[in-house]
Amino acid sequence: MDISRLDLRFYHSGSTQSEESALDLERNYCCHPNLPSSSPSPLQPFASNGQHSESNAAYFSWPTLTQINDAAEDRANYFGNLQKGVLPETLGRLPSGQQATTLLELMTIRAFHSKILRCFSLGTAIGFRIRNGVLTDIPAILVFVARKTHRKWLSHSQCLPAALEGPGGVWCDVDVVEFSYYGSPAPTPKEQLYTELADGLRGSDPCVGSGSQVASQETYGTMGAIVRSRTGNRQIGFLTNRHVAVDLDYPSQKMFHPMPPSLGPGVYLGAVERATSFITDDLWYGIFAGTNPETFVRADGAFIPFAEDFYMNNVITTVRGVGEIGDVRIIDLQSPINSLIGRQVIKVGRSSGLTTGTIMAYALEYNDEKGICFFTDFFVVGENQKTFDLEGDSGSLILLAGENGEKPQPVGIIWGGTANRGRLKLKIGQPPENWTSGVDLGRLLDLLELDLITTNEGLQDLCF
Repeated sequence: MDISRLDLRFYHSGSTQSEESALDLERNYCCHPNLPSSSPSPLQPFASNGQHSESNAAYFSWPTLTQINDAAEDRANYFGNLQKGVLPETLGRLPSGQQATTLLELMTIRAFHSKILRCFSLGTAIGFRIRNGVLTDIPAILVFVARKTHRKWLSHSQCLPAALEGPGGVWCDVDVVEFSYYGSPAPTPKEQLYTELADGLRGSDPCVGSGSQVASQETYGTMGAIVRSRTGNRQIGFLTNRHVAVDLDYPSQKMFHPMPPSLGPGVYLGAVERATSFITDDLWYGIFAGTNPETFVRADGAFIPFAEDFYMNNVITTVRGVGEIGDVRIIDLQSPINSLIGRQVIKVGRSSGLTTGTIMAYALEYNDEKGICFFTDFFVVGENQKTFDLEGDSGSLILLAGENGEKPQPVGIIWGGTANRGRLKLKIGQPPENWTSGVDLGRLLDLLELDLITTNEGLQDLCF
């Protein structure tokens, strides 16, 4: 096992990564019952002219040193209190307590052992053990390494334990997964499929909706969903990624379909009203997900209200190739692991059209070279070693496949992947596979204060 330190950075579909901007809105919510209610807000929003309005995107300032220190103390106290429930480490045998059954239990176990896991790994995630490329039903923390080898060729200090134990003796397996790292990303030609569906999404269809191409001044991505603001004038618009919608080289953040006028034919859709990139783990998950005081979750989203003169009859809520969709699937960390991990998902994007895949893990954690801890929610692998997304698919809805005749449920939006930087080797004798990362849709909608519109009838009722 090669334990050299490498960072898991992601490509952005349709744009290159830019410096983090001030065009972000970070909302504060009620604290989780297990967290101190006096915890200060990690980000203090303020708008130009002193207040936020429907037509004026909010700006934020980073927290003061006092706020950071107070939050760090809250985090230390939180884990210090829970640490009292952790049993002495067992060596050479499996723990005798209860095996983890929920997402929350897996996240808590990992958090307690995050320091040692960082010494061995490129990153970690929670889910089920993978055997010969197939998910089992064994709860596990997935540990990503640059090279996986047999224990016989490792020293004792290089070996990870077979299981890890958390508060109250709750435990889970440890599964080592190889991540083939290719070094710094090299420029690659933009791939896209040429099918009737994909061509329609890129401008051949007379309507726009989930999956349609959207473009800023120089970059493009995918329209995720039709939404309505919960605040102010309760405007109707669409959701996509912040990195698709925001380009700081321009004074206004306008969106077009299919192209901006400077690059080709296109119609003005609207301008970014609010957006977000990162949020602290306690506000996102409702718990401290890691011991690192600087821990952030990727919340890559932007809300663009439709322009007043945009013809709303051209907007649809159905997903091409899929049909009508159900309500948002809210991820409850107290729910069983198999309620999410192992579920089949669908996405429709402007580059690759309709693809299917499997949620292999949740809450991927990695640390950068500056010591900052990052989380990203969904970890998806395409079916039959086919990629789940291509560059330009950022912003696409991730839909849980319907069961027993139910409508597919939106659960996330794509924000990136590692197709041009590294791949996962899940099966011996098979080449590495691409993977895709996504944002938890329910949490993102709450953060941006939006509601999903799921039916054309509902959209028409709101518009007319």
